[in-house]
Amino acid sequence: MSDFPTTARVVIIGGGVVGTSTLYHLAKAGWEDCVLLEKNELTAGSTWHAAGNCPNFAPNWAVMNMQRYGLEMYRTLADDVDYPMNYHVTGSLRLAHSKERMQEFEKVASQARYQGLTMDILTPQELKEHNPFMELHDLEGGMLDPLDGDIDPAQLTQALAKGARDAGGRIERFCPLTGLERDGDEWIVKTPKGEIRAQYVANCAGYYAQRVGEMFKPFGGRTVPMVVMSHQYFLTEPISELEAWTKEKGHKLPLVRDVDISYYLRQDKYGLNLGPYERNCKAHWVTPQDPMPDDFSFQLYPDDLERLEFYIEDAMERVPLLGTAGVGRNINGPIPYAPDGLPMIGPMPGVKNAFEAHSFTFGIAQGGGAGKVLSEWIMHGETEMDMWSCDPRRYTDYADHDYCLSKAMETYGHEYAMHFPHHEWPAGRDKKLSANHASLLASGGQMGAYNGWERANWFAQDGDDTSEESTQTWMRDGPWKQRIKEEVEACTNGVGVLDIPGFSRYTLKGEGAAEWLRNQIAGALPKAGRMNLGYFTDNRGRIVTEVTIIRWGEDDFWIMTAAVAQWHDFEFLKSRLPEGGAIELVDITKDWSTLIVTGAKSRELLLEITEGADLEAGWLSIQDATVAGKAAKLFRISFAGELGWEVHTSFDDSASAYEAVKAAGAKPFGMYALNSMRIEKGYRTWKGDLSTDYTLLEGGLSRFLRLNKEQDFPGKAALAREQQQGSKKGFVTLVVEAGDADAPYMSPIWMGDDIVGETTSGDWGYRINKSIALGVVKAEAAKPGTVLEVEIYGERCRAIVQEDQPLWDPENARIRA
Repeated sequence: MSDFPTTARVVIIGGGVVGTSTLYHLAKAGWEDCVLLEKNELTAGSTWHAAGNCPNFAPNWAVMNMQRYGLEMYRTLADDVDYPMNYHVTGSLRLAHSKERMQEFEKVASQARYQGLTMDILTPQELKEHNPFMELHDLEGGMLDPLDGDIDPAQLTQALAKGARDAGGRIERFCPLTGLERDGDEWIVKTPKGEIRAQYVANCAGYYAQRVGEMFKPFGGRTVPMVVMSHQYFLTEPISELEAWTKEKGHKLPLVRDVDISYYLRQDKYGLNLGPYERNCKAHWVTPQDPMPDDFSFQLYPDDLERLEFYIEDAMERVPLLGTAGVGRNINGPIPYAPDGLPMIGPMPGVKNAFEAHSFTFGIAQGGGAGKVLSEWIMHGETEMDMWSCDPRRYTDYADHDYCLSKAMETYGHEYAMHFPHHEWPAGRDKKLSANHASLLASGGQMGAYNGWERANWFAQDGDDTSEESTQTWMRDGPWKQRIKEEVEACTNGVGVLDIPGFSRYTLKGEGAAEWLRNQIAGALPKAGRMNLGYFTDNRGRIVTEVTIIRWGEDDFWIMTAAVAQWHDFEFLKSRLPEGGAIELVDITKDWSTLIVTGAKSRELLLEITEGADLEAGWLSIQDATVAGKAAKLFRISFAGELGWEVHTSFDDSASAYEAVKAAGAKPFGMYALNSMRIEKGYRTWKGDLSTDYTLLEGGLSRFLRLNKEQDFPGKAALAREQQQGSKKGFVTLVVEAGDADAPYMSPIWMGDDIVGETTSGDWGYRINKSIALGVVKAEAAKPGTVLEVEIYGERCRAIVQEDQPLWDPENARIRA
């Protein structure tokens, strides 16, 4: 074909709402030379059969931000691109059967308020005022989102496509991807119509994303961690009472979500649309006996209404009108699910110049924002708002087929679940076990998963309630509370030991490694035989990642980082390495394990079981030693803020070291105690307190910034300008007069009648016996002594800005003892 494009800056694979939105945003930004490939007609995948619900509601901050942007865009899109759309902004009601659900609504409503949205908390009777056909039995109350509604998915996609074409984008329908090759830094994208040479490729293939992902494996890709689920909803025949009410009022009923039962019910013309997320759900195309067809365009699965019987019966009790009409049509179609139910948007792990945006369970609501986010990744290598919760690199090698299937089934069946701070979901566990796993369980370890690694969160004793039900609370109090207190006391006055497998670690070696690092981090390097923290910033001076730099020799380093950052940080560092291969970066995470041995008596304990160690060596020193007869590396550092060491051994030797430390008198402690202690010290956590939402200066990390060094690290100019002009935001430690719960992530911080910032983490400090929150606020609110308020599940709690120093041991005398 003479007019078939043979070159492109970007080739997008998939013509659903996400692919067309990405093309639309690229073209609007001036990237006209971009091509979208669709194997059939636009919308042929999940888009065509989607219900088209458009909520703003999302407990996740980044996802709400994405949905807010998209829905705002949709409200003017028809006029913006001159394409008519059926978009009904009806509002929606969420129903709560419990106090805990009402607390979740309060949390999300406050989050929405900070983003400029209004979500109202309602009594049962106020719910009835919005939907007179609804029964109120068993309800605590509910929430109104006045900007919720529904949109025609096909019309939305065609509108985005028209806008993209008008701005210079190209769409090739009936043009499947058949293969990929590389030629230097260029992709060669193969199709039946011809080849396209492209700089970037984006996998937006919906439920075919895993199959498309296989084509990237020869270039460093992985099996895409997703599963295709069967989702059903049905439409009733017209209901005369509903028709009469609609004509009288001049508008449709608000959508109803009974989230504790797990379904939505909305008006569709003069009938009703019921869509459950049933516990007894079903995945498709997950066994060799049930292979994914080559083309399932515009097709559905056979009806399976028996799975929905419980939900249909409950919905008819809630809205009896539902039972007065027959089923007009049932839709049973495929939708993709990532293990946690959140989409994957961002760089494709392991593959240069490849991106992805897929696995959307709410693709219509999120498609507008997803196109914005993905286009930012492609054009700038960074996004306006931190999107880690949707980053594909959050999954690493533990996310095998068994994990993805079991988690997708769990997530789908609990689509509207509350995610409590002390609750661990049971599916997909035990993927990566410490050498001490059996010992941890025998000691009462209550486990949590961290990048697939099982770690103890706390240690239960006989008689403690360790049921899953006990963890389903937003409150601080629970069977863990006394145990955390005891664990903290041991780490303070005696010795505690935490088995912490899975620290991400890489070797960085080769001529020029030190100078390369100096050109990348915002601060200074440690001397040989020492360690320090290093911060990488983007071009805006925002925090990309925090690493611990361990320097063995001039050009010989370990780089250590958070467990969940394993693929993110490895990819990030690798992408910045110079061409030629003189500097080598190798992931050695699985080869090593770590014990944190900390407390006032930790030196005495280690003297009993170590040889060849100088335990008087100062803070941030590193050394080789023998622990319990095994080779080890001792780092003089403690995230708990007490005298302590990290003991690093080979993975296989960690059991010997752990048992020796315990036998010498150390008390096992867990991640909950560690979090409490680190927040008393003001230590930051990655993608909580440290994210690309904040610059290094806004994050309160100026002590790690060296603007006077000669190296021009990324973000240096932006940080220099900010330092000269003054930061608009400041990092604060708050002591909060909290009630029974501590501040969750992204709780609004108030100054009088204005929201001036947000919390980045919160917990109870057992050594100071106070509730603590870390956060970022406007500069004028960051002065020590300022009285603010933190909104915690709807309650505004008095909070005082503290001096810029740790709340516990502000002089750091204990850690340097």
